[in-house]
Amino acid sequence: MPPQLLHVRHLPERRAVTEPWPQDTPEALVQALGGSGAREPWRHQVEAAALAAAGRHVVLATGTASGKSLGYQLAAGTALHQDPAGTVLYLAPTKALAADQLTAWRALARDGATWLRPAPYDGDTDISDRTWAREHANVLLTNPDMLHIGILPHHERWARFFRRLRYVIVDEAHIYRGVFGSHVAVLLRRLARVCAQYRAGRDEPGPVFIGASATSADPAGSFSRLIGAEATAVTEDASPHGAVTVGFWEPELTDRRGENGAPLRRSATAESAGMMADLAVTGTRTIAFIRSRRGAETMASAAKRELAEIDPSLPSRVAAYRAGYLPEERREVEVALRSGRLLGVASTPALELGIDIAGLDAVLVAGWPGTRASFFQQVGRAGRAGQESVALYVAGDDPLDTYVVHHPEAVFELAVEDSVTDPQNPHILAPHLCAAAAEFPLVPDGLHVFGDPERVRSLVDELVEQGYLRRRPAGWFWTHPEHAASLVSLRDDGGGPADIIDTETGALLGTMGSPQTHYQAHPGAVYVHQDQTYLVEDLDEDAHAVLVKRAWPDYFTQARDITEIEILDTVERVDAGDLQWCSGRVKVTTQVVSYQRKALVSAEVLGEEPLELPARDLFTTAVWFHCPSEALVAEGLTMDRLPGSLHAAEHAMIGLLPLVASNDRWDIGGVSMALHPDTGQPSVFVYDGHPGGAGFADRGYAQARTWLQATLDTVRSCSCSDGCPSCVQSPKCGNRNNPLDKDGAATLLAFVLERLQSAGADAGGPARDAPSEGHGRGES
Repeated sequence: MPPQLLHVRHLPERRAVTEPWPQDTPEALVQALGGSGAREPWRHQVEAAALAAAGRHVVLATGTASGKSLGYQLAAGTALHQDPAGTVLYLAPTKALAADQLTAWRALARDGATWLRPAPYDGDTDISDRTWAREHANVLLTNPDMLHIGILPHHERWARFFRRLRYVIVDEAHIYRGVFGSHVAVLLRRLARVCAQYRAGRDEPGPVFIGASATSADPAGSFSRLIGAEATAVTEDASPHGAVTVGFWEPELTDRRGENGAPLRRSATAESAGMMADLAVTGTRTIAFIRSRRGAETMASAAKRELAEIDPSLPSRVAAYRAGYLPEERREVEVALRSGRLLGVASTPALELGIDIAGLDAVLVAGWPGTRASFFQQVGRAGRAGQESVALYVAGDDPLDTYVVHHPEAVFELAVEDSVTDPQNPHILAPHLCAAAAEFPLVPDGLHVFGDPERVRSLVDELVEQGYLRRRPAGWFWTHPEHAASLVSLRDDGGGPADIIDTETGALLGTMGSPQTHYQAHPGAVYVHQDQTYLVEDLDEDAHAVLVKRAWPDYFTQARDITEIEILDTVERVDAGDLQWCSGRVKVTTQVVSYQRKALVSAEVLGEEPLELPARDLFTTAVWFHCPSEALVAEGLTMDRLPGSLHAAEHAMIGLLPLVASNDRWDIGGVSMALHPDTGQPSVFVYDGHPGGAGFADRGYAQARTWLQATLDTVRSCSCSDGCPSCVQSPKCGNRNNPLDKDGAATLLAFVLERLQSAGADAGGPARDAPSEGHGRGES
């Protein structure tokens, strides 16, 4: 066994458990579903359909390729046969998934379930087709963005549809976490409110929500929080699945040196590209998942270069797939993968979802995908057709990957984490309240739909004071000519998306969220689209435009920032002797100050260029600790070692928070100071990178011991001597990862853990004390 292969786990074959078709299932629907390959439904499909038919919100949380779609098709198809005027709304997080499901629904209608009239309604739908969908469709397939901006604001045109809405199908419900998930949670409450308005005076229940989700620790709780109502989970997977051999692979150390002489491993991107090329040569159909757009493009390009040296016919059989592609580009890749013309696809998580692509022999997971749910979704792509297959997790060079690849029990033996959402975040809820008021006036008795009535009422009063809403005897009204829904961007944090424009042709290449532009679209940044590289010439933030020019650089770029932080309010605190463990509200001021040019495959730093971009203020939530310097000196951390120890601990804590909070590393940031002006003591902060917070820092506060123990284990077990990207170095550190004291970080983390344990913290995290307040500022 090669030394890079640290762990092998065999997931055994699973046998099917079937049930007879429910008695009320129309024979034509049985025949149509049989035409799609289902002779008898699996037990979990029947159970979910029965719960939905009984009027109970239900989430079907089983593995990849377990036929979750048949569960909701069975329920919806039967209901629409019994109620010819009824309607069903299907929500998908991506257009690709919605397109795949549209094909499935149309096949059912073609194969006998003639009462089904499915239709798409998204940004790619022609105007004439939209009109037909609105007037005739009884199965409408769309996404949260279109529901928010194109359907609910025009609900009067959809009165027939909402009045008879039987089911709302929320596919891939586990995707809805963090800021995006919080937006969608409020959106679904708005949807339920609109439906209730159209059913007013009629003794009819509202629509039943059916969720399809990957496995998680508490799918019923997660889905209940998403829809704002109690739901039941079906979790016992009765579908068959081929055996899968899962390997954990840590790329070998190279002779290259990174910042401050740190040893570097071969990148997960380069390692996975080589593996994909090797598999393509043998005719093995492979998907390689990677989290970033740039990573997907780089991996596909590297694999093509390797294949070109072996067989000139093979490079065309490898492609990248990611968000940001134009619709026709997405469709072309999907069709080629289904048909087998493509042997290898390097994909962002867009293909992690339930798109019906069978016959895959191998899956590569390049870098930890962020959550255990996503990991098992991706690994589940292997063996979909029932054959034996392989899946390989290739660790990246960062603290979280280092921990996971050396602790497989954290993946296979711990419960899969819950989704983190916070629909009462005022920065998220406030603009949605404006949108809701534009749909129907808000009334005092109806505020509970959006959460705690007192908190919602307080927020509504603020909106009145700010001039967004107007109070009338009948309730609160939106009285502005602008569309209130335009105040909310479900997937962006503010400012809306920026268009990426080719200056030579004027072509629109894609879009990028405004918060990403300082990091990924600054002047001099490399932008990759469909295997073609561009250099950013100008970032016009007023026009929301990124101007790029075709170029052929042999490097990629990575931005670096510096941060200041001000404590606005300490909401919760644990007094652990001479240590304070806190969470609360903060103001973060961040400025991108430079970017590095790094070699494509090796990631070697080729140079660094300064940037002059304005600072951005962020009001968010954070978790932090502080303690007297004397206590740390007593542990052996002399005053000259404190800055490096705090700085290294901060980086490592940021890297390991996703283990407990299901966030992306780039969703959070950190600050450390040997003397913070507010606390007057050595302090380390980790904050949410989203306005108002996204729940990640709160989860870190509550899961202190698990988080800190994993961080300490990672730092101690890393084989480097002074710190490296696998333990305490950060790729976006504006201080060039200096100073860093790896041993000091281990001493500091052990001290914090010991104090929290002595204070009576439970297995998950600390007990919570009464709120307190503080003010100050800090910098990294």
